[in-house]
Amino acid sequence: MAGTVPLAASTVPHPRRPLGSGSAQDCGSVGVPGGPRWSGPLRHWYENDLGWATVPASPGEPLRLVTGVRFDVLDVPAGAGVEALRHLTPDSPVALQGERMRLLVAAGSAEELPGLLDWLEWGALALDLRALGTRGRMDAPARPGHAEDLAEPVQGAAVWLRPPGCEVEASLPTLSAAGRVGGAPDLVRVVETVATGCHRVRLRRAGRGPGSRQALASS
Repeated sequence: MAGTVPLAASTVPHPRRPLGSGSAQDCGSVGVPGGPRWSGPLRHWYENDLGWATVPASPGEPLRLVTGVRFDVLDVPAGAGVEALRHLTPDSPVALQGERMRLLVAAGSAEELPGLLDWLEWGALALDLRALGTRGRMDAPARPGHAEDLAEPVQGAAVWLRPPGCEVEASLPTLSAAGRVGGAPDLVRVVETVATGCHRVRLRRAGRGPGSRQALASS
């Protein structure tokens, strides 16, 4: 099996600096309904400022975010995910961990993904595209500009490429936005773009060149 193709340094944009007015840091206390109020800075930010549920970290393990409640996640190769950034709003949260990109999408999108891929005629191919929904988990990126959230520097730790703002749900790609102009991003466009990008990555890993049209059409 071919190894992972290293990403060029210029492929993925640099993580953004903390957002100004309207960022999650300016949202005030939200809190998870019925949940405890955590004292740790990172957990406090997610639980209280954003209202996102977390899973307590075991010693030596990163804090994890619970998916399927406030958002779902599309987990794709970074080279495929970067192609979808143009379909998102500037406030749409995107995380990066190693060579994987995690695009936050509307809750319930993970259940829609198989049917959506079939409708887009990508369902028959094995794509390196994973959806995290109900009972899913993702590593919690450090707060933007707060390297101290990590007890020690960890290679491959999750970071926010585009950190979340106050009105997270309004910025998440959703199936209900299909065909509409303005508002939330269109999940169909995002999935179609990352599926095409995943297929290109698969072709490169198979040694068939950087996405030739002939190879793409014959697969």
